[in-house]
Amino acid sequence: MSVGDTLDERGRDYGEFYDLADLSQSIKDIFYSGASYGHMTCDEREALDMIASKIARLLNGNPHHYDSWHDIAGYAELVAQRLKEP
Repeated sequence: MSVGDTLDERGRDYGEFYDLADLSQSIKDIFYSGASYGHMTCDEREALDMIASKIARLLNGNPHHYDSWHDIAGYAELVAQRLKEP
């Protein structure tokens, strides 16, 4: 599969990249403005960034794309597992 083929497939699933990037950055800006954001660990911040990207994909493209929903749960679970550890 060529890069062009991959980009075409992603465009069908997630919509136009520029629109997706704009929406994703807007969501992340809200996160960054939160009073607790500066106190979060790197994995918590990264999980939120990834979740924002997945939410933007759902809102900009196919809202029924299983992988996006599954990935959101996965990023949240990674942080939850670390927090649960003694």
